[in-house]
Amino acid sequence: MNGEPAETPGDPNDPDPDFVDSDLDADQVNEADDTDDASDVARELQPSPARDRRSTLSIVSTPIGNLEDITLRALRTLREADLVLAEDTRRTRVLCVHHGIHCQLRSFHAYSSPAVLEHVLTDLAAGKHVALVTDAGTPLLSDPGAALVEAAHERGLRVESIPGPSAITAALTVAGLQADHFRFTGFLARSGRRRREALAQIAHDTATSVLFESPRRLLETLRELAQVLGPTRRLAVCRELTKLHEEVVRGTALELAEHFQAGVRGEITLLVEGRTEGEKGTGDAGLLAEHAGAPERSGELERRIAQLREAGLSTRDAAAQLARETGLRKQTLYARIEASKAKAAAESELEEATGDAMGTRTRGDQS
Repeated sequence: MNGEPAETPGDPNDPDPDFVDSDLDADQVNEADDTDDASDVARELQPSPARDRRSTLSIVSTPIGNLEDITLRALRTLREADLVLAEDTRRTRVLCVHHGIHCQLRSFHAYSSPAVLEHVLTDLAAGKHVALVTDAGTPLLSDPGAALVEAAHERGLRVESIPGPSAITAALTVAGLQADHFRFTGFLARSGRRRREALAQIAHDTATSVLFESPRRLLETLRELAQVLGPTRRLAVCRELTKLHEEVVRGTALELAEHFQAGVRGEITLLVEGRTEGEKGTGDAGLLAEHAGAPERSGELERRIAQLREAGLSTRDAAAQLARETGLRKQTLYARIEASKAKAAAESELEEATGDAMGTRTRGDQS
């Protein structure tokens, strides 16, 4: 015995000693539990208490189209801020007027000078509360402001987030594509190596890619994506999200290019579903990889290049013909043809040199 009282069987007619009120039925118990849970949630979600926001930079999300898509906290922040930095003061003023907000607006954008940045940091250091907004959505996502936030952190100033609308998350929720994993690409480079590399990355990525695109360049981008994506890869063009003419069009790159061939207007968010296991591409990221990885396919391409050269086609014309046949980019094929020509020339020179050497040796033996 260890000195503690031994357990004795309880009277089955006695109430459970661990149950405080045995007169409550099951429904009342559940209701009491729900009330406790609701109280816990209420404590977690209560409005933030008023805090000292001197020397604070607030990153404020604003509507991407519908002026009603803004949080109460964002409205309060814009009202209380000493200064609101706006990418375009005219657009932000429309938002403020709609919600009855009177604030001091100052232009701050990607082309603002270092002097303007320093002026803002001086205001913050002096104790001012500064709010940063973009034309639409969440600042710093394909928008200016990163340099300001970094500098504010480096100087020990407080930076806070006032979250809200974003075209990225809005598009992911309505596109009907896999959204567990995604990569935000922003705007593609307009041309050159960086654009080609970005398209190849999208083609290979297993995560859904989210892009912003100009309506003037959408058709060109869809056509280029058709060259590097598999024939069944799904895309979605989300246009004018949250606005009157909101539109979501889904399909392959070729189907979407045909749909929008007459042109398009408005804000565009383009989604490309990730690559599935075993999917074969149709362009640089697909067929070219197959040609490089499979000797029989590589030999087939080389034989076709030789046929076109024997037919007298120039490198440019041969590249265009092969692009139509394979779906590979002309630039890639042009380089491949030039490499093939250089290889053939080197082999020809080697054969000539070998032949000359053999001829010299034969003549020497005869003498």
